[in-house]
Amino acid sequence: MSRSRVVVVGAGFAGYRAARMLTRVARDTVDVTLLNPTDYFLYLPLLPQVAAGALEPRRVTVSLSGTLPHARLVLGEADGVDLDERVVSYTDPEGGRGTLAYDRLVLAVGSVNKLLPVPGVAEHAHGFRGMPEALYLRDHVTRQIELAAASDTPQECRARCTFVVVGAGYTGTEVAAQGQLLTDALVKKRRLPHGIRPRWMLLDIAPRVLPELDQHLSRTADNVLRRRGVEIRTKASVKEATKDGVLLDDGEFVDTRTLVWCVGVRPDPLVAELGPPLERGRLLVDPYLNVPGHPEVFACGDAAAVPDLEKPGEYTPMTAQHAWRQGRVAGLNVAASLGKGERRDYRHKDLGFTVDLGGVQAAANPLGVPLSGPLAGAVTRGYHLAAMPGNRVRVAADWLLDSVLPRQAVQLGLVRSWSVPLDTASPELARVPDDSHDVPDDSHDKEKADQGGRPDQGATS
Repeated sequence: MSRSRVVVVGAGFAGYRAARMLTRVARDTVDVTLLNPTDYFLYLPLLPQVAAGALEPRRVTVSLSGTLPHARLVLGEADGVDLDERVVSYTDPEGGRGTLAYDRLVLAVGSVNKLLPVPGVAEHAHGFRGMPEALYLRDHVTRQIELAAASDTPQECRARCTFVVVGAGYTGTEVAAQGQLLTDALVKKRRLPHGIRPRWMLLDIAPRVLPELDQHLSRTADNVLRRRGVEIRTKASVKEATKDGVLLDDGEFVDTRTLVWCVGVRPDPLVAELGPPLERGRLLVDPYLNVPGHPEVFACGDAAAVPDLEKPGEYTPMTAQHAWRQGRVAGLNVAASLGKGERRDYRHKDLGFTVDLGGVQAAANPLGVPLSGPLAGAVTRGYHLAAMPGNRVRVAADWLLDSVLPRQAVQLGLVRSWSVPLDTASPELARVPDDSHDVPDDSHDKEKADQGGRPDQGATS
């Protein structure tokens, strides 16, 4: 009897969980192939701590081959799906082309940075969806503090140590919280001239931070950030971005060299090319995660519009919590479609959310119980350790070391500014030029070189 071929596209929360479930319940009857641009699963909620230097990058990356030994890993980016021929086409890391035939397909391609038609943002802002962007931001913030300390004028010093984060959702709030702690630690080692202190601004058009979460989480995060000196501007947005700063919609111009874009996410562009019905860019599926008209195709995670059976007429939001649970259901339903078990619809119960605000501070509402301060911090870290599919001991060890040792204030220069453009369909990969003659011009690299540094050490944004 031939074995069924199951292709899982994407190894984020949904795809990873689907592949793991399939290899557990049906590995004696199916061959599972996992197509992903990287060889790791990224635990995205801890990425702000990587950017802030609290965790080393490999701590939040979990080996796919090491934790999914019964799945075949194919490195590549999916660039097309032929639903009639049942074939997925992809490009491998070295530019080669390949195809994967399937009997069942799980689309879990996730999401990318959400763009808005704001002049200058695509050229001067950076997102926060992948490891390259986190590594770039860590280097960039460190470099700006070092350049500010050596600046000749107060104006330049203030501009370099002003950091603007747009989007006060889950990611933006944590980036601002962790970034503020990082810059405070940096200036303790190298004080800024003229008595200047690092300045962090968090902007959002919503009336409060964390607008998608409950009032308790919002108030707690707002209070913690304001006590630390973070400037929170609600009902505010960016009208234009330039290399020297950002123009706000109220007419104020903020001199800055750092614009972090965390306004939200949009589904991976691949799903828009498939043809089936879409719901605001997401692939419409039924409660069993099947694509209508294609019973052999399943979709889950950020790329799928999954009916919310707890709220009729609505769709589940694009969160890691939903993606992780949907991945499990997708894996079980794929197995059921092949005769292993019974299929089930996707239902969920709200377990609450946690927001890590750096240090011992956090906001949490596990099972609806509002928590703040060190207790919320302990619950938040415990939740992350329980949720991670690997590296728990290493993460806990990094947290322990970070609590007793100063952070290492060095820039590695591994990711250039042009390597992490905001407008990219692959935030998990740093952009690489086609050849040595295709390296983009970067005026900031030239600026760094003029100041005595090497241009290949990185670029300011």
